[in-house]
Amino acid sequence: MKAIINGTILCPINGQIDGGTVVFDDRKIKSVGKDIKIPKNAEIIDAEGKFILPGFIDAHTHQGLFDGSIGWAGSDGNEMTEPITPHMRAIDGFNPHEPSLSEALLGGVTSLNTGPGSGNVIGGQAFVIKPVGSKVVEDMILQAPSGLKVALGENPKRVHGRDNSRMPSTRMGIAALLRKTITDAQNYMDEWKAFGSKAREAKGEGKAPPKPPKRDLGLEMIAKVVKREIPLHAHAHRADDIATVIRLAKEFNLRLVLIHCTEGHKIADHIAKSEVPAVIGPTMYWVSKPETRERGFETAVILNKAGVKVALQTDSLTPMNYFPLLPMNVIKLGMSRDDALKCVTINPAEILGVDKRVGSLEKGKDADIVIWSGHPFEFYSRVERVFVNGTEIDIEE
Repeated sequence: MKAIINGTILCPINGQIDGGTVVFDDRKIKSVGKDIKIPKNAEIIDAEGKFILPGFIDAHTHQGLFDGSIGWAGSDGNEMTEPITPHMRAIDGFNPHEPSLSEALLGGVTSLNTGPGSGNVIGGQAFVIKPVGSKVVEDMILQAPSGLKVALGENPKRVHGRDNSRMPSTRMGIAALLRKTITDAQNYMDEWKAFGSKAREAKGEGKAPPKPPKRDLGLEMIAKVVKREIPLHAHAHRADDIATVIRLAKEFNLRLVLIHCTEGHKIADHIAKSEVPAVIGPTMYWVSKPETRERGFETAVILNKAGVKVALQTDSLTPMNYFPLLPMNVIKLGMSRDDALKCVTINPAEILGVDKRVGSLEKGKDADIVIWSGHPFEFYSRVERVFVNGTEIDIEE
């Protein structure tokens, strides 16, 4: 048992607690607050003058799937041999020893969502991990799958249709492929439902069971989306692409998370009315293509003001040890510190469906706790100690 005492607690749920205490064991938080009773044999960690926070959450990355240090040999996030690959699982391409994973803890990030790139219309399944040392990915998983990656706009057009050799070469083609695949999954579900009815009838009549439909791993994953078991994580930069994927989600009654949402500020009211969350970024990088020309931190501020649930992300293009710069920049443009904290803690936790375990300092949640030298949104503050699942992790700068 451990107890962090005398620090300033910053929590998106409980707010600021001066001179607060967090008691936790080797898995969970036991109590949080002021004047907390501390178990007799607890290890005491004095955090006077320091800040105690839940670990940050990066809601969209490709960490562990693209190892830039070895180029092509480490590029495992885009299976671009065909445009529709829902049966791809990022977990099968993830390298727990990928060098950039060690940067996360230095930025106060203790959970991150990682998954396929955006080369395909449907790229595959993302998942959430805790970036702590492990030899196998299974020991790092917080949730799998967390969503099914789809992409609109320039990327799938360029990868698959630039020479007009196959769909999609247009935005119409992207939407058409999405509609067709979802419809195919609905038909697939109907086939299995009909088979189940016939099998029960045959069993009741003492007859031989009918031959089942042929399994399709891709359509099985799309069926999970149709049944609202997992959301679509939709790569969309331009405002019209954002509107298109919202239209598709409404048409098929799907759960949707907007990824990037670069021009979301142009249609903020429409996004808010649709009650779709947005994971904004990457913003601290060059304008790599026409659809990212208007990237800026103002988008997150405007969407948050409109009532959209917003999270901030690096997309693995910003080294994760600089993750605190993301909330710092939205604060500069007018977002409150409280809302900025939510954008990197409880909001991404809720968006990813892991809020029962992470995203705040509350009794019963995972003991993912970071001690900062000062307020984490002040430039000179630094991460001093990190606990993941109650175990202190050595950090190296």
